Amino acid sequence: MDIATRRGPRSSLCPSEAARMVDTADWRRLMEPARRAARRLAARGQVEILQRGRPVDPAEFRGPVRIRVVRGSDKLPPAARHAAAGRDGEN
Repeated sequence: MDIATRRGPRSSLCPSEAARMVDTADWRRLMEPARRAARRLAARGQVEILQRGRPVDPAEFRGPVRIRVVRGSDKLPPAARHAAAGRDGEN
């Protein structure tokens, strides 16, 4: 969530980016846990899961995805809302 929040609601990240930040040598084993975490965050309304730039159902997606913070989400923790607003140029 921290990576997505720092990028803001206009950017997205691949689950592999998060996995590589945790373990650069053996990141592939972390891909499914990263995708599960994205599904949980999407179910809470904190992120969107995208395929080809469009939101997809978190329970149904298969294949390559990207993750994006939901703009203006009141479900984000206060620090995350502030960071996302700062990256987006809003105050």
